[in-house]
Amino acid sequence: MFVTKLTRLAAGCALAVLMGASAMAAEVTLKLGHLANEENIWHKAALKFAEEVAALTEGRVEVVVYPNETLGKEIDVINGMQLGTADMTITGESLQNWAPKAALLALPYAYKSLEHMDRVASGEIGDAIEAEIIANAGIRPLTYFARGPRNLSANREITSPDQLNGFKLRVPNVPIFVAAWQALGANPTPMAFSEVFTSLQNGTIEGQENPLALFKSGGFYEVQKVVNKTEHVRSWIYLTIAESSWDKLSEADQAAVQEAANRTQAFERELFLADEQALVTDLESKGVKFVEVDQAAFAARAKDAVIAAVPEDIRPLAEQIFNN
Repeated sequence: MFVTKLTRLAAGCALAVLMGASAMAAEVTLKLGHLANEENIWHKAALKFAEEVAALTEGRVEVVVYPNETLGKEIDVINGMQLGTADMTITGESLQNWAPKAALLALPYAYKSLEHMDRVASGEIGDAIEAEIIANAGIRPLTYFARGPRNLSANREITSPDQLNGFKLRVPNVPIFVAAWQALGANPTPMAFSEVFTSLQNGTIEGQENPLALFKSGGFYEVQKVVNKTEHVRSWIYLTIAESSWDKLSEADQAAVQEAANRTQAFERELFLADEQALVTDLESKGVKFVEVDQAAFAARAKDAVIAAVPEDIRPLAEQIFNN
């Protein structure tokens, strides 16, 4: 029988899920680092994945989960996976730095609904994206999680792109996001997630854009009191493993890890759907105001720039998504 323990690492900021068997120690330990905190559903999903891996491999494989960028910022962890110092992470459009098709994960205003996004992610376009990530980045997507739509936070209402006019906001290091916000009239500034709170607090930036889950887990509601419902990006994000780490597993354990990922996707989706409405209620209780915006105006202003920012060889795929 296997027992799951939650323990604090010596560094004091990482939760590790250590799976042990009474008869044998784990043959393979996988380090899974991500940027969210312990209350975020990505972290809860990562813990679920660790439990499923331990059970399905009968303790041969353990997954140790490191939240809060404990293993480094997102790009650092990806680099670590390629170098062999990390094994797994939760990542998405940042992979376009290696695999251009990953830009399709998060095309501003391309996905009309969660169902539309699911069709693309689980269909031929999704398969093509995953194949390119494996080939170019040496990282294997095991499954994907839906992300809540990204919204623009600020300390004032912004209901039209005409009101941006140089508005300085943080964006992740994703070229297509930079292009979209420039087309909307803002001044986007790429920045690591861990630097956002302090930058909002000291006025280096005026706002940021993220799903509500990260807006809450980052504590941004303490320094940003308006969420403008731009809903400019619907996207998904992958639970990934380094190909070098994958290759260390036996075929049986690869199958078990993949099945654990499949189960985790179903678990995470249930949490995600319940969490989205709960986030609104909780943030409103913290004094955050939600503002409806002219999404059609934002979409019309951004579309051409978004398609132009996509590499030319995958532009037809982007247009296909927009027109689907």
